[in-house]
Amino acid sequence: MDFNLMLNAHRGFAYLILLAIAVFVVALLMTMFGYSGKISKLLRKTTLFTMIFFHTQALIGLVLLFFFSPGFKSAKESGMLMKDPTMRHTYVEHPTAMIIAAVLLTILNKKFKTNDKLQMSWVIIGLVAVTLMLWAFQWSRLFGA
Repeated sequence: MDFNLMLNAHRGFAYLILLAIAVFVVALLMTMFGYSGKISKLLRKTTLFTMIFFHTQALIGLVLLFFFSPGFKSAKESGMLMKDPTMRHTYVEHPTAMIIAAVLLTILNKKFKTNDKLQMSWVIIGLVAVTLMLWAFQWSRLFGA
């Protein structure tokens, strides 16, 4: 495997995740503000696909981080991993927040699969997961800001 191939795969899945998150938030809000509050097929499917994309992205990212990333290895060896804010965000905060968001989406997917009515606590879990993802997202690397 090549570093650039893994990096391009990681970036490619980022676009899919942004699209899936947008559809997920719309479906969640439609269900939340809907009259019946019943969990729709759309919400179940978007949660499932968002979770699948998130898990795939997390696996690619962790393999990229631990096995292919020359920046992570050099930052760890030089002792600058936690001292430099950019390195800390890239190599520590970004993966940690994304893994937590993936776990929250997994919990949410299980709740949506086994219940018919939406609860406010699940909406909060979903919004926390989306907020974590948006905070930790590498916007400048993806869109070149």
